[in-house]
Order: sequence, then structure tokens, then C-alpha cells
Amino acid sequence: MSTMNLLIIFGLCAAVVWVISYLRAYRAIKKLGNHPPAYKSFLPLGLDFLWKFTRSLQNHKDLEFWQNMFLDNGNSANPYTIEVYILGKKIMFTADPENMKAILATQFNDFGKGERFREDWRPFLGASIFTADGQLWHDLRQLVRVQFLKDRVSDLRVFEHHTHILLSKLEGGDKGVNVTDLFLRFTIDAATHFLLGHSIDTLTNPHVKFAEAFAEVQRIQTVLSRMGPFKRFVPKSEYNAHLKVINEFVNPFVEEALSLSPEELEKKTKSDEGYTFLHALAAYSRDRALLRDQIVSVLIAGRDTTASTLSWCIHELSKQPRIVSKLRKEIEDVVGFEKAPTYADLKSMRYLQVSISLNFYLMKQDGTGSYIRRIQIQIWPNIAIIPGIALLQIFLADDQYSTP
Repeated sequence: MSTMNLLIIFGLCAAVVWVISYLRAYRAIKKLGNHPPAYKSFLPLGLDFLWKFTRSLQNHKDLEFWQNMFLDNGNSANPYTIEVYILGKKIMFTADPENMKAILATQFNDFGKGERFREDWRPFLGASIFTADGQLWHDLRQLVRVQFLKDRVSDLRVFEHHTHILLSKLEGGDKGVNVTDLFLRFTIDAATHFLLGHSIDTLTNPHVKFAEAFAEVQRIQTVLSRMGPFKRFVPKSEYNAHLKVINEFVNPFVEEALSLSPEELEKKTKSDEGYTFLHALAAYSRDRALLRDQIVSVLIAGRDTTASTLSWCIHELSKQPRIVSKLRKEIEDVVGFEKAPTYADLKSMRYLQVSISLNFYLMKQDGTGSYIRRIQIQIWPNIAIIPGIALLQIFLADDQYSTP
């Protein structure tokens, strides 16, 4: 048989395999609903999308990019789901609340992070709750959840301490202040204090090496995860240097916790003083890498989402003096101006809780997460978590937030 005949047979076989794969995927998608509107690419392989995608991140224009992408390409009735062909792969992007609900709640077991996500984020997040799937995710979630449900008075003192420092920095006078920057520093100060028992105090010293490294690793990691197969061409020397700073900061705390015996850890759990989230992890596992990975992951959750919530909440409340007045009245009636709040106080202030929850629905989050379904449709929803309680003292600062 001639070489030409072999090439023809090979080509026909490849075409048949492609058609069968396409039809299977088409039927699976039709069974789930239908194809969303497709992005109109001007360059082959969706290279123009990748370029715009990456440039928006570099220029801090993520929110504008996604808004325009959905509104320009989605259907008019519900534009927040589109489909893009990138480097021969079909990827679905969604910010639709019903899709998010399915991915994160009602059909949670049908979705997972997937091996590619874990591979991309392994140097930074390792085997943490943000990269885990299946039983490991459930085990880690239960461990984290139990610790955050404990009503420890010492935890409130941590937030009280850092909130007072934050309030002193909010006195911008006529010049104003960048509240997003302050909230990011406030949340990482409180998070490191809560998780490790030692705050890095960026509110009083903005140029802390660990904080700068943490922010830079997040930024570069996000770029790498969006570059797909092109990530190998991105220089990683700066990324690795910052990652080393993070590890050198976290690892001594891990070693200190692991130096405690199980009996000593058990004794600390019964005390309200000196007990940290890291101690709980050390009681669960003696694996150094596991402890390091969970600490870094919870630092991200404690910093970014809470700072974003606080920023948007202040932004919305600045336009709603009537709501600010009612919030101040509830806080004054329940807590007053002289004492710190208790857990019972926080749980009883329904108007404050509803205000924070409503702000969640108004927030224009631009964070993205990737999820893989079994039929290999990739979905990147806008997601956000709100663990914040730190608005309380802001409304009690009468000189700075008096009702108009």
C-alpha cells in the first residue's frame, strides 16, 4: 500500500473519530439545555480573546472586561453565559446566578476543580481546600468549618484590636483615603493574627515583605492560570522568589505548632488564650505540607473576600444615609458606645446581618473560579464568600460616619 493511501486512510479515520466525538458532546450538551451564544473571535484559536483576557488582568480591568464580554456576546434576555473556543477547546464562561447555584450547591457533586486547576495552583495552594475535590474537600471543609463556628472571646479581641487601628487610618480629612487598600491590610493583619497568633501589622507598616509577596504571588498565579499552554513562556523567577518569602514566613509557625505534643494541643483547645487555627490543624494532621497549604488558603479567604465585602459595603452605604442611620441606631441600642460586642450581640443584630447579606447581592465581584464537569465543559463563575463581621465598629465611629 502506497504512502498516499495510508495518509488518506489515516485522515478518514481521524475525521470519523472527530465527528463521533463532536456528536457525543453535542448530544450531552443538548441534554443539559443547549449551547450558549458563542464569542465572535477575530483571530484563529481565540487568540484575540486570550489577549484581551490577559490585558484586562494586567490593567486591573477585569470587571469591565467581563461585563462587556457578556453584554456584547450573550443573549439579550440573560447575557451572563457565553461559549468561547480557545486553542481548540470549548470553554463556557458564566456569571449567571442559576449556574452558580448549580455549581456551588444543588449540583455540587457533579463539578470539581479538575487536575489542570490543581496542577496550575499546586506551587501556591498545594493540596488545600481550594484545590481539593471529593472526600478530601469534604474532610477539609469540615475541619475549617468547625474552627470558624467556635465562639471564642479571644477571636473577638483580635478583630477589636485591628478594627481600632483601621479606624485611626480612616481619618483622611479633606484628602480622603483608599479604603480598599486599608481593608486589604486590615484583613490580612486580622487573618494572620487569628490563624497564626501573630499579626504582620501592615496597617502600621505597609511595606511588610510577606504581604507584598503574598499579593504578588496571587497576581502572577492568576496570570499563569489564564495563559493555558502559553504559561511555560511566562518568566517565573519573580514568582518563585515571592513564593519562597511566603514559605519562609509560614513554615516556622508550622514547625512551632508541630513541636507541641497531642496532649499540649488538647490542653490549648480548652483554653481561650493562645489557641489558634494552626493548633487545630496540628491536632488534625502532622503533615507539614498539609498544614502549610491550609494556612495559605484560609489567608486568601480571610483577606480578599472580606476586604472586597467591606469596600463595596462602604461604597453602597455612602449613598444610603437612611440605612446608615438605622444601622447606627441598632448598634447603639444593642452594644452601645462603651463596650465591645459579644457573639450574642452580633447574632442579635438582624438589621446589620441583613445589610451585609444584601450588599453581597449588590457586589460586583470579579473573582473567578474554574470547575470541570464530567463531560469536560469548563465553567468559570463569579463567586464570592462573605465571612465579614468587621463593619460593626465603623458605624460606632461617630466622628467619621455621622448621618447626613
